[in-house]
Amino acid sequence: MTAPELPWAVLADYRCFGCSPHNPHGIALEFDEHPAGLQTTFDLGRSYESYPGVVHGGLLGVVCDETMGNLIVVRTGLVAFTVSMRLRYLAPVATGRSYTCVARLGAGTDAGSPLISATAEIVDADGVPVATASATYRNVPFGTARDRITLTNPDADRLHQALSTTPALSTTPDGPVPVEETL
Repeated sequence: MTAPELPWAVLADYRCFGCSPHNPHGIALEFDEHPAGLQTTFDLGRSYESYPGVVHGGLLGVVCDETMGNLIVVRTGLVAFTVSMRLRYLAPVATGRSYTCVARLGAGTDAGSPLISATAEIVDADGVPVATASATYRNVPFGTARDRITLTNPDADRLHQALSTTPALSTTPDGPVPVEETL
């Protein structure tokens, strides 16, 4: 599996709490392609616990949201703002252990709709699910997103170019797929 090009990587100093390597307080998730979508493997230490030895549940929401949101961005080339997310905890997630989150695009997303759905599942090293999430995102063109984020003009130009090179999606009965696969 290969690591997808995240458009944010063109920004020398982006600070996303979830996926930036430049944020010393963040969790620095790294993503790889997965046959079903996008995945990240993570191991959160005691700095991220709630009960002793248990990862705070809110951070699991961050992991799922980052994985689903970045999947949508790399598949659509549009900025994706989270509209809603539902998280279900199935088992405690221990600090100091490795887990994997896999995100998938939701089926039945309407072509032309600004809303797109995704799901995520966090599994332990044995593949046992410990949390699941489903979310809806609003895809917006860069010009609209530009009004809501703080970037210098040169950084905005770089990010817009990076997003512009991402293939667009089309929708089939099985869900969104890259346009070139539907031709």
